Amino acid sequence: MNREMSVFDSIYIAVDPLVVYRQLSDPTLMGRWSPENLGATVREPRESSYVGMEFEGVNKRGLAKWVTRCVVTAADPGERFAFRVEAIGVRKPRFRGAIASWEYRFAPEDGGTRVTETWTDDRGGWPNAAVQVFDRIATGGDLFSQFQAKNIHRTLRNLKKQLETA
Repeated sequence: MNREMSVFDSIYIAVDPLVVYRQLSDPTLMGRWSPENLGATVREPRESSYVGMEFEGVNKRGLAKWVTRCVVTAADPGERFAFRVEAIGVRKPRFRGAIASWEYRFAPEDGGTRVTETWTDDRGGWPNAAVQVFDRIATGGDLFSQFQAKNIHRTLRNLKKQLETA
């Protein structure tokens, strides 16, 4: 069975693209919208995100809690923000390897912004059978592509609600 390596969703938000970008490109704020991210710590002081910036994200799903080390791969204000998850662990991100990539695109639309969030499975070297077993255990039954599609949908709806009512 071939697995889906990338999923995305998009939403219209009645806010300027640069405003939406500033929120989503600050990893310390992601916990406000994400159903499983609790926020992040940026390793070095900064005024805004930049390519090469590293941060550690704290995540929780049910009773499971883990930390990821991420590296920003794109930081184009008002247009695109992306990062790659490079390590994972329970208390510290000790296990290095290709895990996943996340991308946010911002397009002007009708006085607001069309935000598209994309998750890409970077575990291309894993055998499909191993991925299916691991994913179903880690997500409670879904493959990560199915699970992340639901998370993306919820994240974007939460983001829209918060930014439009601010």
